[in-house]
Amino acid sequence: MTTAELICPAGTPAALRTAVDAGADAVYCGFQNATNARNFPGLNFTPEELEKSVAYAHERGAKVLLAVNTFPPAGKFGLWKEAVDAGARLGVDAFIVADIGVADYVARQYPDRRLHLSVQAAASSPEAIRFYCENFGVRRVVLPRILTVPEIRAIKKEIPCEIETFIFGNHGLMVEGRCSLTNYVTGLSTNMDGVCSPAADVEYVRDEAGNMTTRLGPYTIDRFACGETAGYPTICKGRYRAPHRDDGYYAFEEPVSLNLSRLLPELMAAGVNAFKIEGRQRSRAYVSRVVRAFRQAVDDVRAGAEPAFADLHALTEGQKETEGAFRSKTWR
Repeated sequence: MTTAELICPAGTPAALRTAVDAGADAVYCGFQNATNARNFPGLNFTPEELEKSVAYAHERGAKVLLAVNTFPPAGKFGLWKEAVDAGARLGVDAFIVADIGVADYVARQYPDRRLHLSVQAAASSPEAIRFYCENFGVRRVVLPRILTVPEIRAIKKEIPCEIETFIFGNHGLMVEGRCSLTNYVTGLSTNMDGVCSPAADVEYVRDEAGNMTTRLGPYTIDRFACGETAGYPTICKGRYRAPHRDDGYYAFEEPVSLNLSRLLPELMAAGVNAFKIEGRQRSRAYVSRVVRAFRQAVDDVRAGAEPAFADLHALTEGQKETEGAFRSKTWR
């Protein structure tokens, strides 16, 4: 059984401090630009904030992982180089990358710095993972959320690097690094601009009966009855009518959160080296509660004790949770 690290989200300097204080082994964050896949107003770090945050984390024994995990458009690679250079200068412990060019730049310029392969790279086979390890010195791969525990165990035996898996938060079953839906509607790309459903294009409209319509740009994403919780309008989690049915159904995926707390012992036995909590857009209260809960659970498993599972249902998307494909390929 591996000694798994707990990797926690930090959308702001305050959230980073909260995650570290709650027991994170490492935190992941990004700069305030298109180089990271959570490029939203009010989130992320300036270089000055990151410098202070790295010092705060290191003083308390935690690592800082910098997400440079979007794909540079042609002719704009300079911004990604600047992000890597700044991260190295400020002392981050590892870079999380998806683009081959960015991986190559880190490997050549900063060979002493750890390189982690982002879930955005969608590397889910031993052959793909070995390619990144052999060509760029990748030390850890964040696996897409489409693999069962037996598949993860089999992959671990065939690759020369560590494995990281998500354990809580956004399910994210659209093929990571390949989604073009928001780009089609808004002109901004999840993968190149770091923006999925940008807030400036989001609109909520309530009718006289109290029903809520949510729109992204010119498109209606969902309608919610009075009293029903309205979700954030992302195309993949909207309800739609289609020629074969007119009741409004989740054509892509239902709003639901991943929660693998009960699979922790199996995942650790399968050789998973790090567990990742999703939620750089979530509040400090979310970060504190989820990190503390998984800190206790991971420590219990390490000690050979029965893990105590905190009730995190209220923090899930749509107040629904799933173990998804990790448990069975029959999940939809």
